Amino acid sequence: MSNILWPAPAKLNLFLHVNGRRPDGYHELQTLFIFLDHGDTLSFEVTEDPALTLSPAIPGVPDEENLIIRAARLLQTRLPTPKGARIRLTKVLPMGGGIGGGSSDAATTLVALNHLWGADLSVDELAEIGVRLGADVPVFVRGVAAFAEGVGERLRPIEIPERWYLVIKPECHVATAAIFQDPDLPRDTPKMRLQDLLAGEWKNDCEGLVKKRHPEVANALGWLLEYAPSRMTGTGACVFAAFEDESLAREVLAKLPDGWMGFVAKGVNISPLANILQLARHANVAGSI
Repeated sequence: MSNILWPAPAKLNLFLHVNGRRPDGYHELQTLFIFLDHGDTLSFEVTEDPALTLSPAIPGVPDEENLIIRAARLLQTRLPTPKGARIRLTKVLPMGGGIGGGSSDAATTLVALNHLWGADLSVDELAEIGVRLGADVPVFVRGVAAFAEGVGERLRPIEIPERWYLVIKPECHVATAAIFQDPDLPRDTPKMRLQDLLAGEWKNDCEGLVKKRHPEVANALGWLLEYAPSRMTGTGACVFAAFEDESLAREVLAKLPDGWMGFVAKGVNISPLANILQLARHANVAGSI
């Protein structure tokens, strides 16, 4: 199974409301996650030696801070006899973009190595490990579009129309912690029922603050608004707009100013990771017959 490329897809927050701040410093949120058929890929070569290696290394990120290595180490603690892995990462998703690159990589590591190491942990158990790595990791582990509440850990599966998205990554890095610690962040959006949220106007409560701190985000949103309603995802820096078909999205992508980065991808309710896991399980069953 070492020749499988395991996807670590991007996500979008179609809306993000900040409902308040808890005594522990975390924030109460309401948000809607979907996946994109675009992202990083990882491959894993299982070893009997419990050592873990990642190539290429991510510049400036030591192993003790790397979510891929941390995810693998946490999973190792659940094995009776720890195994290891040589992990190769093909990085496509930008860091600090609000599209879940690090969290998705961590979730893919948990899901793939749970299968390859034969750990046989349930999805719930993997999600419990994932939340120790980041609030967004569980949604990637579960692999279905979801409405999230709490700090993002209370997930309700949802199915919405699958559309095409143009995503633009401004030339800046937005630190999530800095946004949520900023006293100017709006924290008073009333909680709403899901059906009311789906029927209402979608917004991102972090957008105004990020635009103020990062003019590049404001510029990208202003440009994209000329072509379609657009918003920021997560705490940024990426901004996006939805289109009914791929050709329309690519027409706008072709007009992207020189030096700007962007891509077109389809929004999906089932994560590409979940689809690959199903194929891998079928391959195992077929190989055992």
